[in-house]
Amino acid sequence: MTLTTLFSDFVSAITFTNEVHAEEAAAEQQEEVEEVAEETPEEEEEEEEDEPVDPMPRLMEECAETPKCAPYKHHYDECTARVTGAQEAGEETNEDCVEEFFHLVHCTTQCAAPKLFAELK
Repeated sequence: MTLTTLFSDFVSAITFTNEVHAEEAAAEQQEEVEEVAEETPEEEEEEEEDEPVDPMPRLMEECAETPKCAPYKHHYDECTARVTGAQEAGEETNEDCVEEFFHLVHCTTQCAAPKLFAELK
């Protein structure tokens, strides 16, 4: 047996051993992934049930319909309709409804804040 043959036999033995371990490791990892995938939907359902719902958006929508904030909502809706109509017609407009939006948000926030903290207590 020559030195070259001995060396090539040694390299092939090492390579063969690594391939077997790699295949075993890949199979074990695949099994772990499948186990985690089976457990994940149950855990996600539990997290969804435990996660609290933010009442602020609901309160702000309710406050936007109150007599106090209704004029601000009306002005904002008119402005957005005007701007959207101009954009769809291909007209350029400098109007952006930011002022109307801030007035509406200020009113709804002022209305919703006391209700929010009452619900959170």
